[in-house]
Amino acid sequence: MASMNLLRALATVSGMTLLSRILGFVRDFVVARAFGAGMETDAFFVAFRLPNLLRRMFAEGAFSQAFVPILAEYKNKRGEAETHRLVNHVASALGLAVLIVSILGAFAAPLIIYATAPGFSADASKFELTVQLTRITFPYIFFMSLVALAGGVLNTWSRFAIPAFTPVLLNLAFIAMALLAAPYFDPPVLALGWAVFIGGLAQLVLQLRPLAAIGMLPRFSLDFSDPGVRRILKLMAPAILGVSVSQISLLINTIFASFLPSGSVSWLYYADRLMEFPAGMLGVALGTILLPSLSKMHADEQPAEFSALLDWGLRLTLMLTLPAALGLALLAVPLIATLFFHGAFGADDVYQTRTALLAYAVGLAGLILVKVLAPAFYARQDIRTPVKFGLITLAVTQLMNLAFIGPLHHAGLALSIGLASCINAGMLYHGLRRRQIYRPQPGWAKFFAKLLVALVVLGLTVWFAAGADSVWLAARGAERALRLVVLVAGGIAVYFATLFALGFRVKDFRRRSAG
Repeated sequence: MASMNLLRALATVSGMTLLSRILGFVRDFVVARAFGAGMETDAFFVAFRLPNLLRRMFAEGAFSQAFVPILAEYKNKRGEAETHRLVNHVASALGLAVLIVSILGAFAAPLIIYATAPGFSADASKFELTVQLTRITFPYIFFMSLVALAGGVLNTWSRFAIPAFTPVLLNLAFIAMALLAAPYFDPPVLALGWAVFIGGLAQLVLQLRPLAAIGMLPRFSLDFSDPGVRRILKLMAPAILGVSVSQISLLINTIFASFLPSGSVSWLYYADRLMEFPAGMLGVALGTILLPSLSKMHADEQPAEFSALLDWGLRLTLMLTLPAALGLALLAVPLIATLFFHGAFGADDVYQTRTALLAYAVGLAGLILVKVLAPAFYARQDIRTPVKFGLITLAVTQLMNLAFIGPLHHAGLALSIGLASCINAGMLYHGLRRRQIYRPQPGWAKFFAKLLVALVVLGLTVWFAAGADSVWLAARGAERALRLVVLVAGGIAVYFATLFALGFRVKDFRRRSAG
């Protein structure tokens, strides 16, 4: 199979992620407008929380980390027939396991709601509605587990566009059901439950034809004694623990935030939404395209190529992430005012959200570097090391929470996450260097110096062009939006023009995937 341009693949995956995030904002707006915030939406969000959490923990992160490296090894060393047999066995075992989980979840819905939202039991109609919605949404786990498997296969074959596009379908299902179908349901919020079901099914159906095109459409064939299946299961145990660590960290942060003044959880949520934009577009996209190529290079025993690809990923990450972090910090008030400063969201909320966003911006580079460095371990089928570092990071986060929450309040929680991500990235980097898996290519000092010049030029330009925060709060919505678009576009143009003047060229960052 011919190799492909990884820079173009990154642009494709980032573009699809951006489309999905924009539609996510549209989805939130449509759902809020159609249903408001009350008993029905509470019931839906609780019902969707567990399937969504299981999807994150089991289907996507943990499964891909365990499956893709072994699939790449089979593809490179064992030929098409044996690789297809592995896909059949893994798909059958995974499909059967999550089908049983989905059926049990539907039957045990009342017990699940008692455990996850005990307060709902006081209101019989709210409790019954939540149970009903849980039963409709639980098959989502089944669909999304198989979507994760299909995505892993397609990414290994360097078919990045379809897996990156699939999340768009869930947002489209939400928007369509909320706008068009809600009046036909009683109560109308059931339309959102069916949007989850339809969105999951649509994502699975979309993957079938591309899988058939590369000859990897799975057939039912159960064989738990397959050594490949056993190796994947063995790798999945620490991977699930690793994914759980980040979820536990979020949960503990919410507990800390619940003791802070009213509004703290919301300020952190809005700042998090803004930070997720660059984190998803760059971190998730780079991790997605790097893992299959690194896995192939490891399987082919090409340590020099492996190290060079990692070096490319790190340079690209720093070149794109540092200006994003600087932009978030300098344009915090313009961004928050343009997106959220409406209705009940007042000027104080803008400033409180800004402090959280500034704190998050400190750690944005660390957060994204983790997504680039961790796949270097996963590709080598070493999941234990990143998990060990993840557990250390969790402990460090909580110690910093205790230290920062007093003087910095909610911003202290955001700063803990950011600084802990930098520590995690540092440990991963040190681990790769110590094992001599990664050897930096020449020219890093010159690269850093040029990057620093471009960042100073960008910072000064945006600082002077943005003007006072009070001007943004006084402006009208349309005026704010137009000014922000011009500022962001101007900042991007100035940054890349400076890099170009300093000798950076697109062709220098082109790389082929492992064929």
